[in-house]
Amino acid sequence: MADRPEGGVQMSKYEVMYIINANVEEEKRSALIEQLNGIITSEGGKVTKTTEWGMRDFAYEIDDMTKGYYVIVTFEAENAGLKEFDRLMRINPSIVRFMIVNIDDKPETKESK
Repeated sequence: MADRPEGGVQMSKYEVMYIINANVEEEKRSALIEQLNGIITSEGGKVTKTTEWGMRDFAYEIDDMTKGYYVIVTFEAENAGLKEFDRLMRINPSIVRFMIVNIDDKPETKESK
């Protein structure tokens, strides 16, 4: 596990994949991605990587939609910051789906040995 910083709280590593509604315009989509990254940093976290997969077809319809814009963000955050990020993702009407995964104890694969 990661060492605790002196006098600080341990920050865990997370990865979130979220899908933005395909009807959101490109400029607004870029602003939304920056806003969501800003939520993490404003709560004391640190965004380490943002990967935009772009527009993809869904395997099945979600709320009468067949496409969405996929984004993956790797970040470090404390528990309180993670809870606030989760809360704001749930109430954002432009986010179709999202999943946050803790990657602190990521198992080793054969390639990484």
